[in-house]
Amino acid sequence: MQTILVTGGAGFIGSAVVRRLVRQGRTVINLDKLTYAGNPASLKVIENAPNHRLVQGDIADTDLVLSLLREHDVDAIMHLAAESHVDRSIDGPGAFVETNVVGTFRLLSAALEYWRELEADRKATFRFHHISTDEVFGDLPFDDSKFTERTPYAPSSPYSASKAASDHFVRAWHETYGLPVVLSNCSNNYGPYHFPEKLIPLVLLNALEGKPLPVYGKGDNVRDWLYVDDHAAALEAVLTRGAVGESYNVGGNQERTNLEVVEAICDALDARLPLESGGSRRDLITFVADRPGHDRRYAIDASKIESDLGWTPEETFDSGLGKTIDWYLDNRWWWEPIRSGTYAGQRLGQRQA
Repeated sequence: MQTILVTGGAGFIGSAVVRRLVRQGRTVINLDKLTYAGNPASLKVIENAPNHRLVQGDIADTDLVLSLLREHDVDAIMHLAAESHVDRSIDGPGAFVETNVVGTFRLLSAALEYWRELEADRKATFRFHHISTDEVFGDLPFDDSKFTERTPYAPSSPYSASKAASDHFVRAWHETYGLPVVLSNCSNNYGPYHFPEKLIPLVLLNALEGKPLPVYGKGDNVRDWLYVDDHAAALEAVLTRGAVGESYNVGGNQERTNLEVVEAICDALDARLPLESGGSRRDLITFVADRPGHDRRYAIDASKIESDLGWTPEETFDSGLGKTIDWYLDNRWWWEPIRSGTYAGQRLGQRQA
């Protein structure tokens, strides 16, 4: 595959995918609406690459998508464009329905029309890769259970419900119309260029600035953490080697409670930038009211992608967190404009419908 249309390629995971593909020499058409979380600065390292084109536009604009597919003779679509923050979905679920459900439907419609126009050999190699989340599976108890590709869907939040719906539409376009699709569902990502509304960058930047470190509830909710560059490698494997119609779970096998994550950030920062007082940034931890519908635990069984496609993560949580912290310390130019403008770290997701 030489030319790939990536939707949401200026976002956190999308930009990691785009940077990887461009460095490999693939041609990337990057379609991004450039909402608050879509940041062209995340693409600065490839801004002059001749094999990358950033197009500001909406996945729901069928005419635009079709024109890009036809103009560039696209060989595959990697669909990452989505509203993604659970707290924001509590405050305003409508945007999640419009982008994640309606937008995916319209993107699928454009992809199907384009795919039907291709010659037989290109039809056979074309792929529509839909990137989703483990949150569609709902909640796990505090035991040894994990999400597999056969786990029933049971979304808890407006965000996860919208992603579950988009997953179902993608499968329907394959079963009903024959569109060659592959799907993947990932655990919690972290790493460089992460918009600071999510747990790790929010806590990291608050800790740097001496602000309270909010922890929901008792901090005992568990997540499986996946370094974003490991995820990008997994997505490439699914796109290029995944079987049509199949779904692959992608996880880091690095479960931590939210409190453990926050404490690890504090300790790592204290080691790098000790406080003048000699104290610990753990003293900034502040327990706050829990998020409505907060799932207890997520954990991914990634044995299928390992056995079928040969992918395993390279980073442990500790090594990935170290790289993440070092990146934020070295790249204030990226996050300081966000903290002073778009988002200063205020609490989201408290609205009751």
